[in-house]
Amino acid sequence: MAKSLRYKFYDTQRQLALDGLAQEMPEKGLIAMDGPNDPDPSLKIENGVVVEMDGKKREEFDMIDLFIADYAIDQSIAEEVMEMDSLEISRWLVDINVPRQEIINYVYGMTPAKANEVLNNLDVVEMIMAGHKMRARKTPSIQSHITNRKDDPLQLAVDAASAGQHGFTELETTVGMGKFAPSNALAILIGSQVGRPGTLTQCAVEESLELTLGMRGLTSYAETVSNYGTERVFVDGDDTPWSKAFLGASYASRGLKLRFTSGTGAECVMGYSEGKSMLYLEIRCIMMTRATGIQGIQNGGISCVCMAGSVAGGFRALMAENLFTMMNDLEVVSGNDYQVSNSDMRRTARLLPQFLAGTDFIFSGYSFMPAYDDMFTSSSWNGEDLDEYITMQRDLRVDGGVKPVDEDEFIALRRKAGKVIKDVCDELGLPPFTDEAIEKCAIAFGSKETAPREATDNIKAADIIMDQKITGLDIVKALAKRGHEDVANNVLNMLKQRISGDYLQTSAILDENFEPRTAVNDANDYQGPGTGYRVEGKKWDEIKNIRQALKAEDLF
Repeated sequence: MAKSLRYKFYDTQRQLALDGLAQEMPEKGLIAMDGPNDPDPSLKIENGVVVEMDGKKREEFDMIDLFIADYAIDQSIAEEVMEMDSLEISRWLVDINVPRQEIINYVYGMTPAKANEVLNNLDVVEMIMAGHKMRARKTPSIQSHITNRKDDPLQLAVDAASAGQHGFTELETTVGMGKFAPSNALAILIGSQVGRPGTLTQCAVEESLELTLGMRGLTSYAETVSNYGTERVFVDGDDTPWSKAFLGASYASRGLKLRFTSGTGAECVMGYSEGKSMLYLEIRCIMMTRATGIQGIQNGGISCVCMAGSVAGGFRALMAENLFTMMNDLEVVSGNDYQVSNSDMRRTARLLPQFLAGTDFIFSGYSFMPAYDDMFTSSSWNGEDLDEYITMQRDLRVDGGVKPVDEDEFIALRRKAGKVIKDVCDELGLPPFTDEAIEKCAIAFGSKETAPREATDNIKAADIIMDQKITGLDIVKALAKRGHEDVANNVLNMLKQRISGDYLQTSAILDENFEPRTAVNDANDYQGPGTGYRVEGKKWDEIKNIRQALKAEDLF
């Protein structure tokens, strides 16, 4: 039989041909939203105790049901909310005349199935409209990944400085080898405060080391504390909602910002979805997060995003989980990190709902480096895409959190960051860097163009940091002794945040003067045209004046 050359082209030449796509299999949890096995909403309260929820009697509750029933549901309003028409609540979300806080009050009375019903009424455009109103912080922002194949502290510091210079307010690193975490954390702390004072940093490693680095002042936040939507997955991780709540309190008591991580599709990937839709299980995760008292959550598929992206309506489900996080008055870090598709068009389609609505952090890891250097694995958007991202902001007059930077200023700052970390390493007795290595880093795109870095040097650096119990204050002293008073003051101001606790508020970032911008003092007040966050003034000038735009003198 003759074959279509058009179909052959689609199947062999297009990026989409490399993606994995699947038919829905609800019994396996391979369904994004509105699964046939999702429970119907119900709630019964007797003598102040939830005795039935979403079709289950209390004696049938698993530990997640118990935690949600006892800590997440506001009984003072729950019975009223459960009697309400879910479609009416859905319409409130897109109604500019219904204030954000009024909706949040009702959300606190919902069971997971009720919330599921509300979200399933919305199409993706309505979710974008709702997200524009419901996000906690008025000003959107963005987080970056800062990693490299060599775990080279010099390149980490230089890239961290450049990312801060471009406007990223949070920077996250990880490691190819767990042993390297202390030197990686030190590098991005220094680089971040060269590039943009007030930038928050983290090193994503196992939880005890992550907490240790934070307590020493080498990092300022964490987000890799995962929770899950079914009991079996929790048990496999030796965790419970109560243990997660305890860990969250430990971070907060040390002045460290913390958010949980969950993501649509995680339970399906791990084989214990209980036949429920991905969104329904993620709703349980979000309600647990609020019940623990944690200020926010990183979700939107994250490392399981390809599972959600493989089924019909998967990108809609990702926006739905982000929206429900906002509806719970939590900080949302809305994914877009893990590469969901080989198709540039699909990657853009996955981004657009969060990009247009604006979220607290549109990316939970825009890879500032080239994709091959992202040790988390290639992000949906990488260093190769930065000019396109900046131009999209200009095209749509949207603040995606990134600003263009003059090339000469870019190189100069990278040289400064290289000089600063070289001096700090010399002062602390860590393996040194050469001037030649700094110059290579200053102009390099990624680790393929930088000087060689021996793994043994990374091990030595990490051992010295841990064995000598080097802290953020030691870094401040080293910076000041070597004449970098401006960076020393910036690192010291980051440490002072542990005392004030201002960046523990919901959706907190710090501006370049170390003033917190949070859901408390920068609350989202959108209620229709002329209100809320607007890209104007200095911000619009920054966004629109990209380096590629021709000036009058270029034309005449």
